[in-house]
Amino acid sequence: MTTATTTDGSWLSTLADWAVSLMDVIGPAGAGIAIAMENLFPPLPSEVILPMAGLAASRGSFTVVEALVWTTAGSVIGALLLYGLGAWLGVDRLRAVAAKVPLLKPEDIDRTVAWFQRHGGKAVFFGRMIPIFRSLISIPAGITRMPVWRFALLTAAGSLLWNSIFVLSGYFLGASWHIVERYADILQYVVIAVAAVAVAWFVVARVREALAARDSRDNRGELELD
Repeated sequence: MTTATTTDGSWLSTLADWAVSLMDVIGPAGAGIAIAMENLFPPLPSEVILPMAGLAASRGSFTVVEALVWTTAGSVIGALLLYGLGAWLGVDRLRAVAAKVPLLKPEDIDRTVAWFQRHGGKAVFFGRMIPIFRSLISIPAGITRMPVWRFALLTAAGSLLWNSIFVLSGYFLGASWHIVERYADILQYVVIAVAAVAVAWFVVARVREALAARDSRDNRGELELD
C-alpha cells in the first residue's frame, strides 16, 4: 500500500520520498530507519517522515503503536551514534581544537561542559523537541560521558513526545497534517534566528575583547618607550 509522496521537486522532497518508499517496502521499520538517518542528517525532515508514518498507519499499512515504537527506536539509535561521536571526541580533543580556532578558547569548552553537567538531563529531554538542536544535543552528552542508560532513557522520553505529535497528526488529520508542519517550520526558523543572534553576539564580544587586549598591549608598549 503506497503511503504518499511529496511533489515540489526539491531535494528535501526527494529525501522525504525515499523515506516514504522505505515504509512502503519494509513497513514501520522503514520509518525507524528514516528517523535514525534524520538524527545523523538533520536536513532530512522528520516533520514530513513522521506524519507519513501516521498516515500509513491510518490506512492499515501498520498500526499507530508500531509507528511510534519504531520511530522512537530510530530516534534513540541515531542519538546513540552521535553520543558515540561525542565520546570519541572527548573534552581534551575539543580543548585542543578550540585553542587553534580563531575567537575560541579552551575555557569555552570548559564552561560548556560545566553547564552541561549541571543541566544535561533537561537539555537532552527538551532538546529532543527542538529542531536542529534535537540532533546536536547528543554530542555534548557523549563528550561529558553522561551515563548511557540515562541518556537513552531521556532521549526515548523526549523523542516519544515529539514523534507522537507528528505521527498522530498524520494518523488523525490525514492530508491536512501540513497544518502541524507549518508550526514546526516556524519553530525551526525561530531556533535558527536565535542561534544566529547568539553566534553574532559571541563573535562581536570576542572581537571587542581582542581589540581591547591589543590596545592594552599597545599602551603598555608606549609607556615602556617613554
